[in-house]
Amino acid sequence: MVNQKTFRDICGSFATGVTVVTGRLDDGSPIGVTVNSFSSVSLDPPLVLFCLDKKALSFDAFSMVKYFAFNILSEEQKEYSNKFSTQSPNKFEGVDYSESTNGVPLLKDCLGLVECQMHAVHEGGDHQIIVGKVINITAGEAERPLIYYQSKYRSLI
Repeated sequence: MVNQKTFRDICGSFATGVTVVTGRLDDGSPIGVTVNSFSSVSLDPPLVLFCLDKKALSFDAFSMVKYFAFNILSEEQKEYSNKFSTQSPNKFEGVDYSESTNGVPLLKDCLGLVECQMHAVHEGGDHQIIVGKVINITAGEAERPLIYYQSKYRSLI
């Protein structure tokens, strides 16, 4: 049997970037959650995925949204990562963002923005695997990514 703590520690030894996934509920409320489980899936069609814990406050919402975006965070955006990783219902309070043509909140000054249309949702144990079809991308001007490694933020240099 695999020890869960050891498994988590080993997986935490894989350095990742950090992204905030954002969307909008049918009632117009913005939603967002910090994830480091972002990955490209396919180039043709362009597909990306993230994994969302079923205990996350925004779990039900992200299972039903039509559009969502990955806001790839720069090193200077640790506060966004921390803010959107909480269970707070007021995550967008004080956050500078614009909206896509589909109404998706897009955080300012990110390394990149990847807007998606919902493509598929798959079961993945205590998480769901949410796959989006990329419909719009924007490169930011920041140069240094926010890195997460062994449960801490790190720098490339």
